[in-house]
Amino acid sequence: MEAIVNLDRIKKITETQLIKNLHDLTDNEKISIIAGHFEKIMQTLGLDLNDDSLKGTPNRVAKLYVKELFSGLNPDNKPQISLFENKYGYKKMLVEKDITLFSSCEHHFVPIIGKAHVAYIPHKQVIGLSKINRLVQYYAKRPQVQERLTIQISDALKGILQHDDVAVLIEADHLCVASRGIKDTNSQTVTASYSGHFENNATQQEFLTYVYNKK
Repeated sequence: MEAIVNLDRIKKITETQLIKNLHDLTDNEKISIIAGHFEKIMQTLGLDLNDDSLKGTPNRVAKLYVKELFSGLNPDNKPQISLFENKYGYKKMLVEKDITLFSSCEHHFVPIIGKAHVAYIPHKQVIGLSKINRLVQYYAKRPQVQERLTIQISDALKGILQHDDVAVLIEADHLCVASRGIKDTNSQTVTASYSGHFENNATQQEFLTYVYNKK
């Protein structure tokens, strides 16, 4: 029997799940609330918050969460994307590789560290190169699973470019694997999303050749 695909459900799954009215709070209000909770966590662990080295930690952690590590949860921080006319008629793939990726595992809130490789085939317009990096960082700066992060970057680029000729490859180390449980420091996780012309095997191989060519 042919399976019926619920596209709305797929889209919902690939979006970061947020509670309603999340952004009714200002950043400063979020920082104040998080700092209070983190202070209680530290006290529960038995840490003396009167110590000079520790007393500012709750506020520092709260600022880190809101302004840096999880700033991608705030849609106001989504980068403004510049598109330019493809006046040279460039039709070959454009690859931006080795983009620094720093995210956080949503299961344990420990780092995911790696790199992203992004490619697209220009049509009538091209995207400013630095904007690709900014888009990767925006989606990385939230609690993530790597599979969803890969799809979010791909979907965002397809929406901006208004076509499907996009490829995204992520290679990352997960500290939840390296620092706890199995404690495997050698394994790496690789995820990929190929759309449009990149579903063609020859085009994929060309992309991978660019990615792994170290010369």
